[in-house]
Amino acid sequence: MQINHCLHTAILVTDLERSEHFYGKVLGLSKIDRTLKYSGAWYEVGTYQIHLIVAPSAPTENPNEKWGRNPHVAFSVTDLDAAKEELLNHNYAIQSSASGRAALFTQDPDGNIIELSQM
Repeated sequence: MQINHCLHTAILVTDLERSEHFYGKVLGLSKIDRTLKYSGAWYEVGTYQIHLIVAPSAPTENPNEKWGRNPHVAFSVTDLDAAKEELLNHNYAIQSSASGRAALFTQDPDGNIIELSQM
């Protein structure tokens, strides 16, 4: 087997409207118009997709104090300071990368961890 491309990540969310605000407005991802047979929404970053799937509960147990040591989705940003400001303006908690590199972590409304790195 040879995997040659990552297609998407599915993220469980409990409140679609709240999650669409986070992924579409705060993170600024482009929404894909799709007809789904279940409640959810799809977003796109280049050729990569984020699939939000509504579930009765989201597995948000993050056992490690350092968010980057828990399951997370990572995005590259062009301006980490601007991303940090946007998150703080929307009252999202942030945590700097413990490695000291230009990266930060935040959580979506359901506690799913998102990494933003300046490459």
